[in-house]
Amino acid sequence: MKYLDEFQDPELARRLFAEIDAAATQRWAIMEVCGGQTHSIIRNGIDQLLPDRIELIHGPGCPVCVTPLEMIDRALAIAARPDVIFCSFGDMLRVPGSHDDLFAVKARGGDVRVVYSPLDAVNLAAEHPGREVVFFGVGFETTAPANAMAVHQAHARGLTNFSMLVSHVLVPPAIEALMTSPSCRVNGFLAAGHVCSVMGTHQYEPLAARFDVPIVVTGFEPLDVLDGIRRCVLQLEQGRGEVENAYARAVRAEGNVAAQAMLAEVFEVCDRQWRGIGLIPQSGWRLSEPYRFFDAERRFDVGQLLVDEPARCRAGDVLQGVIKPDQCECFGRECTPRTPMGATMVSSEGACAAYFQYRRIATPASTPVSVEITR
Repeated sequence: MKYLDEFQDPELARRLFAEIDAAATQRWAIMEVCGGQTHSIIRNGIDQLLPDRIELIHGPGCPVCVTPLEMIDRALAIAARPDVIFCSFGDMLRVPGSHDDLFAVKARGGDVRVVYSPLDAVNLAAEHPGREVVFFGVGFETTAPANAMAVHQAHARGLTNFSMLVSHVLVPPAIEALMTSPSCRVNGFLAAGHVCSVMGTHQYEPLAARFDVPIVVTGFEPLDVLDGIRRCVLQLEQGRGEVENAYARAVRAEGNVAAQAMLAEVFEVCDRQWRGIGLIPQSGWRLSEPYRFFDAERRFDVGQLLVDEPARCRAGDVLQGVIKPDQCECFGRECTPRTPMGATMVSSEGACAAYFQYRRIATPASTPVSVEITR
């Protein structure tokens, strides 16, 4: 467990915990919609240090985790082709498909390369005109502008051997899907600061008004998360459901207008499957018609793959906040980072990976942990 003295500013941490404790007169469930925030919470024991009236629920905030199984299988099929250089960020290489992962394809001779920017893949296409270069474009709104710029650059440079396998998803439709689910028990949200630094905060205002739910834009440091929780609890106790920016040092209401213009040019909104959740209408991006030539799914004709999720894997329930990772019977047993059943165990932002890494195996979620906080 994390001790208060280990926080960067222990006195501020004590004050924030005390204010949350004093404000919360009833039980509230708050969902963080960012895998980075989930890891910050679990690594620092924030959920264990909060009063038991406040429950933190881990949402579908890991882009690797929500990439659908059929998209992973498409990536595997393309990467196995002898004429392809398949490029990806490193966090996708161990995500299990139906039977394999990208590491296995690489071990069998596939040319799978880790890159640090989609523009690296564009440069590879220029350097290898006789090979097809494919970049796996995965992520929320945060990574989408760089991917859009890569396609834009490939078009401007006339690189006909570059394409992108696009699996971008959008946060606001996911919040709407969660709030309309019969199993929803979320009272408030911590929104991801890096997403809002691109898209701004205006997209969340209709959701807050429609569902009368607080949505607090929050950073990723432990004190950022604590301040977001405090603001969310205060809104709930006061009967308010508003969008509040607790990350003003990085987020403006309008967001990054230039990045939004690039996204609007290269991508268009579409329905998208979410791994473990299902189809969410208008919740993703695909390449727009002027850039459809660069769509790897169409170029390699891998759009009709049918797959089945592992029956015992409950990653979907974890992503929807229905259960905590350690409430899955496979967690830490059949399912470990070495033998993952789902992406939530292998992704660097996955909730299951956080619980395993920070030794939440022996602390069942049903066992409350009480901490006395000195005010």
